[in-house]
Amino acid sequence: MTRTRLPQLGLVLVLLLAICAVGLIQVVAETTGAATPQLLDLFRRTPTAAGLRAYETDLEQNSWCGNRIRVATQLAAFVTFRDLGAKALIGRDGWLFYRPGLEYVLEPCDGLAEAAAAIVAFRDALAERGIKLLVVPAPEKPSIYPERLGLFAQGLKKPMATHTTRLIETLRNNGVECTDLFSTFAGASGKPLYLVQDTHWAPGGMRLAAETVARRLAELGWVSPGQAVYDLKPVNLLRQGDIVEMVQNPAIAERFEPEPIVCEQVIDAEQTPYKDAAESPVLVLGDSFLRIYERDEPGAAGFVAHLARELRMPLASIINDGGGSTLVRQELYRKPELLKGKRVVVWEFAERDIRFGVEGWQRVPLPE
Repeated sequence: MTRTRLPQLGLVLVLLLAICAVGLIQVVAETTGAATPQLLDLFRRTPTAAGLRAYETDLEQNSWCGNRIRVATQLAAFVTFRDLGAKALIGRDGWLFYRPGLEYVLEPCDGLAEAAAAIVAFRDALAERGIKLLVVPAPEKPSIYPERLGLFAQGLKKPMATHTTRLIETLRNNGVECTDLFSTFAGASGKPLYLVQDTHWAPGGMRLAAETVARRLAELGWVSPGQAVYDLKPVNLLRQGDIVEMVQNPAIAERFEPEPIVCEQVIDAEQTPYKDAAESPVLVLGDSFLRIYERDEPGAAGFVAHLARELRMPLASIINDGGGSTLVRQELYRKPELLKGKRVVVWEFAERDIRFGVEGWQRVPLPE
């Protein structure tokens, strides 16, 4: 072997050692933690394309070396360039934005016709059973506060809801009742309607949405006020925004202080937090915009509870995070008892779901 080939051979050996070291480190880390080496899963799975993809995904998510390199790289990008990665964007004054929501607002949207067709079909199916439908697209934060995106966005007018406005117009032309929260939010003043570090509305924005929907139901004459009496109980919270959590980097999350929030929990005459009633004539369908404050801390302080207070009656609800477009209707199909005695369905979904909804906009039949 000539001397000129020795450096090349040494480089090849170093590269091979580096490649093998990652696997060896992973096995040592797993066995040290009393876990079964993930390599064995390869022999336990059925050798199919789906099985191999699942194995590859597990390797990516549980890689000891990969996770530590990713955390360090993300932190360096954040410290140097204020970059939060593929899912998040830092705007002005510390405001955080979810990139898919921003992409929906700023980029072309080709899902409007599909969404409109599914909504009209759902309205028609409900109408055959004598049930009314009120559609409530929930605005994305960049639609209402585009000027918070950064210096380049200071001249943008608000709200930016071109795609959603077109959908609402299409639905109304087809006789579907819609609540336009964009116009309502644009005319609001005072505290911000959305959380600074979160994709969702602040308690004030949520309550304004509930009041707007209740007022529209009354104007349509679809719901008569009930006899229930509800009161409000202030609750102070500290909330780590979901956008911070999406970054999946504890070192970055530590640099964001939890946001102080004052919620208003809905309570009955016995001081008991609000609870749904399956037999209610009103069914509410929606996603995480309904879950926040309602199903998570403090509970009974979200959209459903406040809408119930406005209508003076308990409601029935189906809530599915990220599933406002199709998954909530699929869940309704599996729960036929929830349609018994219903007169009105209120259907909320985040406007980004018009383009990015989980499972798209499928035609889902009503249960028998």
